[in-house]
Amino acid sequence: MRKMGKERDKRMQSAIDKQLKELQNKIGIQFSNIQLLKQAFTHSSYVNEHRKKPYEDNERLEFLGDAVLEVTVSHFLYNKYPMMSEGELTKLRAAIVCEPSLVDFANELIFGNHVLLGKGEEITGGRERPALLADVFEAFIGALFLDQGMDKVICFLENIVFPKINSGAFSHVMDFKSQLQELIQRDGIGVLEYKILQEKGPAHNREFVSIVSLNTKELGTGTGRSKKEAEQHAAQMALEKLRAHLFQDEQRK
Repeated sequence: MRKMGKERDKRMQSAIDKQLKELQNKIGIQFSNIQLLKQAFTHSSYVNEHRKKPYEDNERLEFLGDAVLEVTVSHFLYNKYPMMSEGELTKLRAAIVCEPSLVDFANELIFGNHVLLGKGEEITGGRERPALLADVFEAFIGALFLDQGMDKVICFLENIVFPKINSGAFSHVMDFKSQLQELIQRDGIGVLEYKILQEKGPAHNREFVSIVSLNTKELGTGTGRSKKEAEQHAAQMALEKLRAHLFQDEQRK
């Protein structure tokens, strides 16, 4: 009987190791300490059902990963948006590291398939539970930080999180128009004007195209499901152009 139990445990461990190997291959990261990766994907319900085994759940790694995410995302936003106030930066960061966003990141990587769950949690759909997926993503960040350091965490975020910020996925919590207006007023370089160039699509799925000009010179264009969203995206493009010019001017000095 004891021999059968050992064989079963051996098969289970082999299956877990295979699963973690597949995960590492998929994300292009090989852990030096595989136990950290295993811990990141171990839910407390699994530990409770295997008390005789030396398993540790991911709650401590989640705590660490939460802090690492905050500082890395904060650093990225601080550099990307030099005109943004503390309040705006805080609001944007909160949108990026909130549970729904972390769930999206985890789902993109199919992290849910690799979580070690207790039978009860599995039966009740724990593998798709938002809070669990968000925790796993944070725990993974914590494990990666311990295993390979901050630079590797930043490399990972540059592939998974930062591109979404750059593409405007969180623009709904940002006021690019106010930032652009502030920049223009600060330097006293002219007057901004927004125009809707085009409306297309059926009434229930409208798309607007907006342009923002400075002294009749086009600065940026943007699209959106509403006039306001299109104008925000146009202002975002204008800001990026102006900041690039300002950076180039500073480099020449």
